Amino acid sequence: MIYSLLRWIVGIALYWFYRDIRIVGKERIPHDGPLLIAVNHQNALIDSLVVSWLAPRRVAMTAKATLAANPFIALLFKALHVVPLRRANDEASKGDKPLDRSRNAEAFREIVSILEHGGAVLIFPEGKSHNESGLEPLKTGLARLALQARDSNHVAGLRILPLGLVFEDKGTPGSVVDACIGQPIEMDTWSGTDYDKLTDEVANRLRSVSENAELSPSELRVSGVNPHTVRERLVSLAAWWGRLTHQVPVRMARNIAVRRSRSADEPAMLTILFGVALVLMTYAIHLTLVGLIAHSFLIDCLYLASLVSGAYWAAFQQHPRRY
Repeated sequence: MIYSLLRWIVGIALYWFYRDIRIVGKERIPHDGPLLIAVNHQNALIDSLVVSWLAPRRVAMTAKATLAANPFIALLFKALHVVPLRRANDEASKGDKPLDRSRNAEAFREIVSILEHGGAVLIFPEGKSHNESGLEPLKTGLARLALQARDSNHVAGLRILPLGLVFEDKGTPGSVVDACIGQPIEMDTWSGTDYDKLTDEVANRLRSVSENAELSPSELRVSGVNPHTVRERLVSLAAWWGRLTHQVPVRMARNIAVRRSRSADEPAMLTILFGVALVLMTYAIHLTLVGLIAHSFLIDCLYLASLVSGAYWAAFQQHPRRY
């Protein structure tokens, strides 16, 4: 329930910054069965949000463990089933203690448990977010995890799915994002236990849908529905209302985010953070004024419903539904 609600909010918020978020090769995403999704990592937390929004199934995410030091984020991780991973460079920065090779043993057990129950897990095999145009060298953790799940835990039907995120310009409002799905690696038919070889194969397939991929041409969206039907008129009215009531806070959020950003991977995330705060403030002001005028809790609730539905249709009137 919490995952579905947050995913719905994330979908709307992503369209506050990006003009379109498209998926190429959606038919390659398995709708069930154990799945490791290998994603390139060029836009910090936005990468996770885009994948969770586009994927047609629930996806458990991984994130660096240092984020969980914040109690609120730790609680959010638990609610969303985010698995914290301890990176080698984060551990090395703590002092002169030798690197603990078993630091992620518990996280690996949790991920394998998800796979044993037929779940999907998102992993960034580069191990860090970066601003380079190409794919950084992959860590071997994903390959080790896949081989462990197959050979030691007997997880059958496991697949590794390469998903490349291609940004037109990740730091520019109104730009486009493509999620390109590559050919999955079937672990049941993958021969050998050499994790370096498997890592190289993941890198090759991920590179083909990320640094070697180009944005797909813009599609001409034709609804196929008579624009003069009652439903289409109501949708257009809701979208107009959504743009009218959300344009100012969203534009303010964009401007603040762009001014405060110090790198290209900050504007989209900051737009979402500031946007949520400003939109909620706007809702509070609207509801207070409506309450003072109407003196009716029911009318307040109906007005809130109009704001939420307006936000939805303002984001998705010109885009196909993603879930």
